[in-house]
Amino acid sequence: MPATSAQGYPRTLDALGAQLGLHGLTAQVAHFLAAQYGLDPADPTTDLTMFNKPFMRVRVHHSAVATYHAPGDPSGVGGMRREHIRATPSWRTGAARYDCVFISKDPTQPGFRGLYAARVRLFLSFKFESKPYECAVVEWYVPVGNEPDEETGMWVVEPEFNDDGSSRPYEVIHIDTIYRSAHLIGYYGDEFVPPTLLASDSLDAFAAFFVNSWIDYHAHEHVQ
Repeated sequence: MPATSAQGYPRTLDALGAQLGLHGLTAQVAHFLAAQYGLDPADPTTDLTMFNKPFMRVRVHHSAVATYHAPGDPSGVGGMRREHIRATPSWRTGAARYDCVFISKDPTQPGFRGLYAARVRLFLSFKFESKPYECAVVEWYVPVGNEPDEETGMWVVEPEFNDDGSSRPYEVIHIDTIYRSAHLIGYYGDEFVPPTLLASDSLDAFAAFFVNSWIDYHAHEHVQ
């Protein structure tokens, strides 16, 4: 993450969640910290009291850098590549930009079977027990089926919603679990895409998405 933080945000965890509409952010950070300490936050017997810190000081960041192995890139040092991932309410004085990413799930599985797809809504950093943490708030995409689409060869995912369908849940993860950026294409079926649709709204306009393995040759190596 950048050494400097973004300006204009509350400096405490509870106030930040309230301003951004991330209700329950303090509880989500508590779940994250419990998992970092080897506890199961989903277990009702787990005591989360020591991790529940609504007045903990936090910093917001609008980007992070991902460094990953790209064996098909001969120009990279040791086959390594760097790219910026953005989560900002205004990109280059224009519309908001919240990038999608791949998150490591199971390194033993090939391609997308070993990855999650998610959208980054926020980068934040804080200290707990004097130890620094760099995190991302993400919304998940769920695979449709167990195989790629037969016609395109691309996996299809759909946004995860709460059981009542009212809103999208989110989770706090460590940025070390982010593998690289991801590119999703709206699954528009037999309908024409409205010419008025803006790129900044595309991730909210479709019910399902193709996981684009053709956006660059790195993705073709990593996602197939």
